[in-house]
Amino acid sequence: MRRVCFQLQVNPDRLEEYKERHRKVWPDMLRALKRSGWNNYALFLRQDGLLIGYMETASLDAAQAAMDREDVNARWQAEMAEFFVDLEGARPDTGFIELEEVFHLEDQLATYEGN
Repeated sequence: MRRVCFQLQVNPDRLEEYKERHRKVWPDMLRALKRSGWNNYALFLRQDGLLIGYMETASLDAAQAAMDREDVNARWQAEMAEFFVDLEGARPDTGFIELEEVFHLEDQLATYEGN
């Protein structure tokens, strides 16, 4: 599995509503994410609206393509787009900035333990 971390910016004036929406994600959306390979998916939100997402997947491109085929995703993205800034017309699920992984404890430990 590949670990993917990404960032988006939520409008700071909409943080409470954004959090409330994520307390009650539609069951169809939850199942679509899982079915599409968005494993161990989590979101973390800072007080200024910085949103960090994390997921594990065999392929980010394949996971995004699978979600693109889900009807519920189009509805969810349309409703959620208004919460974000700096998307420049992109949907939140494809308009994020992917972050480079620079350290992973288990990977480095495995290197030393394998010697």
